[in-house]
Amino acid sequence: MISKIEQTLTHYKPWQLSDHYSFDQQAGVMMLITDLAVPEVILTLRHSKLSSHAGEVAFPGGRRDPEDQDILATALRETHEELGIEPSQVRPLGALSDVLSKHRLKVVPWVGVVPHTVVEQPNPDEIEAVFRVPLSFFMEPGRARFDQFMDLSGKTRYAPAWDYQGYEIWGLTAWVIAELLNSAFDAQIQTRPRPERT
Repeated sequence: MISKIEQTLTHYKPWQLSDHYSFDQQAGVMMLITDLAVPEVILTLRHSKLSSHAGEVAFPGGRRDPEDQDILATALRETHEELGIEPSQVRPLGALSDVLSKHRLKVVPWVGVVPHTVVEQPNPDEIEAVFRVPLSFFMEPGRARFDQFMDLSGKTRYAPAWDYQGYEIWGLTAWVIAELLNSAFDAQIQTRPRPERT
């Protein structure tokens, strides 16, 4: 599966937000997948006391700092800060499409491979839990549902969603997972054009 994902992302042309969209800042997130025959995606549960996305399942990531060379550097730095995973342990495969978050951040998701033996050391100020989900879980028939929700600006947004062992995987995180699996494996996970694409 890893080789198929890598091959797909090598030639992938991710959708990018055009200049006429107003976004406050950029952010980078890292979709970490393990190097198993059936890879797992490493997800976090954000601390319930954080000012944004509190208590939500998310990829490690955050806002771009001025000293970050590029958005990949942002994603790698945030992965280290949140999970203690060194940038040298991550093999970046490529970027997926830009997403405009509910807080008007331009979010660029990257996909990176880590050894399945990697040990996460979550930052307790930011992360309440870390868990892994086999990518095959998301492609099982009948697992996904389709959510419609309103963002802070009143726009309707759509995304697939999954429940995994009591963790609710939805919103931007679910959208990114679906994009990767639909692109690499034709998983046919239901999605609709997001409002920023219409």
